[in-house]
Amino acid sequence: QDTFKIQTQRVFLDVYLADGSNVRLDIQTSDAAERILEVASCKVGLPRELIKYFSLFFFQDDDDGALSVVKKVADFELPYVSLQSMKELHCKLGIRKWYMDPSLDILLMDCRASLNLLYIQAVQEVKKNWVKPTEGQMQELEFLQKNVNKAKFLELIQKMQFYGYMRLDPCICDYPEEGCSADIYLGNNEINCCIKLPTKQTKEVSFKINRLRSWQVTFLGAAKDGEDDTLELRFEYNDSGTWQWIILYTKQAFLLSSCLKKMISEQMMKAAKEGQEMDIKMPGSTKNSKKSSIQQKQVVHSGFISRKRFLVRPNEEDCVFEKIREEDL
Repeated sequence: QDTFKIQTQRVFLDVYLADGSNVRLDIQTSDAAERILEVASCKVGLPRELIKYFSLFFFQDDDDGALSVVKKVADFELPYVSLQSMKELHCKLGIRKWYMDPSLDILLMDCRASLNLLYIQAVQEVKKNWVKPTEGQMQELEFLQKNVNKAKFLELIQKMQFYGYMRLDPCICDYPEEGCSADIYLGNNEINCCIKLPTKQTKEVSFKINRLRSWQVTFLGAAKDGEDDTLELRFEYNDSGTWQWIILYTKQAFLLSSCLKKMISEQMMKAAKEGQEMDIKMPGSTKNSKKSSIQQKQVVHSGFISRKRFLVRPNEEDCVFEKIREEDL
């Protein structure tokens, strides 16, 4: 606030839910996202202990039916001020779930408020063509939606392609060659790309997170009138034993980076939990040797050192990574 000389005053701020409804908050212009998320969550009846599974996002919901999540709002960010600076983008502020592992849905199913947030987001993602049900699955979803059976709807949709993924706007990539366009889905420990080749053929490629060594976001230039800022995200990937850099030119580069970090963070927490459970089952002396083996495996396969500026780097050894911090997401 002091740094940017923000004049503090009371204002109303609309926070949108996935079904298009909104809650209107009476806030200060200097209120950070963390505070606004708490107030909005309280308004929709979400218990404090479940707030960590959700976050605020800036998004565009176009008239043509497309949904574009522009970026995740950082905890320290001032959403009201950011919205004023993004007026030409016609963005809205909304609450969405913030985890990349769909199996975590089960932790939120017993609370009416969190169940409803998951349900309306799932319905939205089907409507916006983020999720890819078969014709038969679509009929089942429509039946459950008509009967407002939210829990069964969520149980069924978990079986469908791209549920729980973040979809990015179509972008340009340099894989397998320069000038290809790609539809990108992030989730299930992968970057899934449906790539349109210059020959007009399409190719689906899955880049697995455990083969990704580092990535960086680069600002290439300021936007001209009516255009988006030019950003790229490049990641270093092990393809058949060879490391190579793959570049995605996308205005959602920071969102992509946040999703990558979230997936790795969840991998690490899952591995740590599995290690703890195995420790409990192990008898005395065998337990200690087994624990050492588990810890070594976790170091090899899970995690990245937190990035400095726009760069995420590993340790010197190819496969050994350090701790990622939630505040860096």
